[in-house]
Amino acid sequence: MIGVLRNGTYAKLFSAQVIALVGTGLLTVALGLLAFDIAGDAAGSVLGTALTIKMIAYVGVAPLIAALVDRLPKKAVLVTADVVRLGIALTLPFVTEAWQIYVLVFVLQSASATFTPAFQSLIPAVLPEARDYTRALSLSRLAYDLESLLSPTIAAALLTVISYNNLFLGTAAGFAGSAILVLGSRLPTQAGEPAQLTFWQRLPLGVKVFARTRTLRFLMVTNVVAAAGTAIVLVNSVVYVRGVFHLDAGALAITLACYGIGSLLVAFNIPWVVDRLGVIRTMFIGAIVITAGMIAAVVVTVATADGTGWGWLLGTWAILGMGTSLVNTPSSRLLADASTPQNRNLVYTAQFALSHACFLITYPIAGWLGAGSLTIAAITLAVIAIAGTIAASVAAATARRIGPTPAESTSALSPEPEAAAQ
Repeated sequence: MIGVLRNGTYAKLFSAQVIALVGTGLLTVALGLLAFDIAGDAAGSVLGTALTIKMIAYVGVAPLIAALVDRLPKKAVLVTADVVRLGIALTLPFVTEAWQIYVLVFVLQSASATFTPAFQSLIPAVLPEARDYTRALSLSRLAYDLESLLSPTIAAALLTVISYNNLFLGTAAGFAGSAILVLGSRLPTQAGEPAQLTFWQRLPLGVKVFARTRTLRFLMVTNVVAAAGTAIVLVNSVVYVRGVFHLDAGALAITLACYGIGSLLVAFNIPWVVDRLGVIRTMFIGAIVITAGMIAAVVVTVATADGTGWGWLLGTWAILGMGTSLVNTPSSRLLADASTPQNRNLVYTAQFALSHACFLITYPIAGWLGAGSLTIAAITLAVIAIAGTIAASVAAATARRIGPTPAESTSALSPEPEAAAQ
């Protein structure tokens, strides 16, 4: 797996991703503790609102920005986004009101909505071989999972000697390091959009690919399942740890780390699992695991209402991490196979926006319903996961091959599919 790091460009891009992710992990812990300081037991509601705003930025800003910057040099786009994120991270320690969190989160995540799809769309050009790309995806997932494991651990260690507000400085350092590494990378030349396409024609192009491609319709419903499992972890962990079990900030870091451990264990094995089962089957198994984890979350929520049984929560979070990794790690293979160099950035942006649109549903459920009853929130999210898994089974039955048919990929390049067919 690590053999792909022999590619110097990918090695620098991967290092940039790792450094930025560590900073983002510190941000996750610090933001949860800041929300609890501001709102107390209603922290889930504040955090749920902040994360919903994050999703609005992703869904509303990502396609617009992608269409605007699609013809600009990728290096300039990535570095500018990192600089904006760095500036916001330096501002967060001075926040004293919930509305300030909401404004800064919107700006920061709008920059992330610019950075992430552009970054991801570069990797297939850097590593064009399918096997190398699959291993790069696993390595990328390992980076996410190590961040989930190491960032809370680093945060827990730092919190013994500094206040949580200082964790935001670590976030700023991560974005600065990412910008420096991107600046030092020699990025491949990206093929541009066909000259006849205007901004308004490029804007919906990625969504059209999703609508016309069977494997991407399957990907869309698995996004729903993953969003249900992720929401309960990211939004309500601080409420479970501080409000139900009455534990300290270090326990919150450990709880989030368990989610990362589960995902990490799976990510190590994704290459051979995909080689044996294929992308579709692997992702469908992940949807089933997430659904099982959500059912377990309902049971744990009811059983631990008296403030005991933290260990059961840790195990449930690990299961949810495993399922999320099975769904998310190989999913970019579907995107790469369903896109061309000309439309790849817009297809990745469509996935970025559509997948995060699912969180516009699950984050408010986890935060706002969870503020009244963690049990009701867990049950609702479990029902969503079950429904999504059933839909995924139907979609998987029609997605019999990885990648679009020639007609699907060709028609996706043109606003006039009939003309393209001629």
